Formats: sequence, structure tokens, C-alpha cells
Amino acid sequence: MKRWRKKHDVHQVTDARPSLSADIQRREVSYLIKMGIRTICLILAVVVPVPWPYRLLFIAGAVFLPYIAVIGANERGMDASPPTFQTPEANQSEIPRHRREIGS
Repeated sequence: MKRWRKKHDVHQVTDARPSLSADIQRREVSYLIKMGIRTICLILAVVVPVPWPYRLLFIAGAVFLPYIAVIGANERGMDASPPTFQTPEANQSEIPRHRREIGS
């Protein structure tokens, strides 16, 4: 007995934005990494005996990295909208304007 199956088209979503939870997780990890680097800079500026130019570099990192980390953490979704490409083939299967109503 043969079973007839419908052939299903496989759709690939390549331009989809990441989910909200994935975006939040990405921003949290980025924030934690930047704040970890800031903590290391603060410790190096206070504890390690290095010449002043290096110490000023560590202090600058400890001062400016929190600002950069917060700005990056508040940045939502890198791609605001996926790019749209108009090709002649894309419009061939479009329903004509006068036929778009349900039941027509």
C-alpha cells in the first residue's frame, strides 16, 4: 500500500533577527566581559608598580569602560531590518492588487 505524501517546501530563514532571549544573552555576556576588563584595569592601576604612562592607560580603561559597556548593553538588535532585494522573479508570484481580498 502506497502512502501519498504532500511534498513540503523547505523554507530557510536567513534574514531573521535573533530571538529576544538570544539578544539579551549576547548583550549580558558583552557587558560582563567589558566590566571584567575594567576590573582588571583597576587592579593593575592600583597594585602593579608600572611607569605612569601605563598606569594612566589602566586608569583610563577603568574610567571609560563602564560607559562603553552600558552603551553596548543598551544597544538592541544589530540589524534593525533585514535587507530587501527586489528582483524580477520575486514579483512574479505576487497576487495582483485587485485580487488581494479574501474570497475573490
